[in-house]
Amino acid sequence: MDSLPLSLAKALLRCPSVTPEEGGALSFIESVLKEAGFEVHRPVFSEPGTPDVENLYARYGTGNPYLLFAGHTDVVPPGDLSRWRHEPFSGEIEDGELYGRGAVDMKGGIACMMAAALDFIRENPDFDGSIGFLITGDEEGPAVNGTVKLLEWAKGRGERFDHCILGEPTNPNQLGDMIKIGRRGSLTGRIVVEGKQGHVAYPHLADNPIPGMMRLIEGLLREPLDHGTHHFDASNLEMTTVDVGNPASNVIPAEVRATFNIRFNDLWTPESLESEIARRLSEAAGNSVRYTLRMEPTNAIAFLTPPNEFVGFIADAIEAETGIHPKLSTTGGTSDARFIVKHCPVVEFGLVGQTMHQIDERVAIADLDRLAAIYRKVLNTYFVPSLRG
Repeated sequence: MDSLPLSLAKALLRCPSVTPEEGGALSFIESVLKEAGFEVHRPVFSEPGTPDVENLYARYGTGNPYLLFAGHTDVVPPGDLSRWRHEPFSGEIEDGELYGRGAVDMKGGIACMMAAALDFIRENPDFDGSIGFLITGDEEGPAVNGTVKLLEWAKGRGERFDHCILGEPTNPNQLGDMIKIGRRGSLTGRIVVEGKQGHVAYPHLADNPIPGMMRLIEGLLREPLDHGTHHFDASNLEMTTVDVGNPASNVIPAEVRATFNIRFNDLWTPESLESEIARRLSEAAGNSVRYTLRMEPTNAIAFLTPPNEFVGFIADAIEAETGIHPKLSTTGGTSDARFIVKHCPVVEFGLVGQTMHQIDERVAIADLDRLAAIYRKVLNTYFVPSLRG
C-alpha cells in the first residue's frame, strides 16, 4: 500500500498542469484539504496580455501562530515525449523512484506538505494556531497572476502569516543538504552605443560603435561590485548578449547593443545598483562614447531570513530525520519567496533538485517519506511548545 506522501504525489503528477493550465491539480488539493476541515478558496486572477490563472488558498484553524506552506502546481512543458522513460503525466514508479513532470519541482514537495499537515491535524485537531496553504498555478510562467496577487488577496481578507515554508527543491545532492534562508536579487540592463554606418574601406567617413561598447563593458567588469557578506556570495554581473545585427563584413555598423544581468546581494538595492552602473559607464565613456542605458524594472530584491528559532526548528527536524546538518544558503536563482518575504519570514526547503525541468524528472520514494516526516516534525515543534529544545 502506498504511503500518504506517495499517494498524493502520484495523484498530482497525473494532472497535466503545464502553465497556465490547472489540469486538475488544484481541484485535487481542494478536495483533499476540504475533507480534512480546511476552508478552501480558488481565486482566479487576470491581467491584460497574460493568461488567466487559477490559484488556491486554504486555512485550518483561526488562531496564532499561523504557519503557511507555499508552492506551485504548474509545471514546465515535458518536451519530447518520446524521450521519456515513462509518460510524463502517468506517475509511474520504477526502482524506487516516482517519474513525472513536477516530481521534484514541485508537486512532490506539495504532497509532502499536505501529508504532514493532514497527519498533524488528525492527531491534534484542536491545536492552538493555524496551518495554511498558498498554492499558485503561475510560478513557471509570467508570475503575474499567481503568488503576488494571491498574497494581496489574502491580505485584503485580513490574513496575517507568522512564518512560511516554501517547498522548492533546495537540495543539490541529497535530502538535508540545504535550506534557503534568502535569495539574491536580479537586475537587467541594456546598453546601446551609437555610431555611424559606413564602408570599412573608408573608416574616416564612419564611426564604429564596437570599440566604444568594448570600453563600456571593460568599465563594467573592471572591479567587483562587492566581496560578499556573511550569508551572501559576491554580487555578480554577467554580459549576456552583445549584438550588432550586421550580416556584412564590409560594413561598419550603425549601433551595437548589449545586455547584462546582475545577481546581487543584500548590500545593494536596484536603485543603488543603477547608480553604480551609471557611474561606471560614464567614467568608461568619457566624452567619446555615445550611449544610452536602460535598466529594466525588477521585483527580484535580495532578502534574508536571519537564522533564528524558526530556522532552527527546520534544521533540527532535517538533522533528526536525515542525520545531516543542513547548510544555510542564499544561492540559486529567484523564487516566489521574494514575494512572500514582504508578508512574513520565509524559508525554502524541499526535495533534491537534480532532475527538475529535465526529461525523466523523478524523485526517490524514500525522499518523499522523509520530507513529509521532516515537515511533520516542524509542525510538532512549531505548535507544541513542550517539544521544543
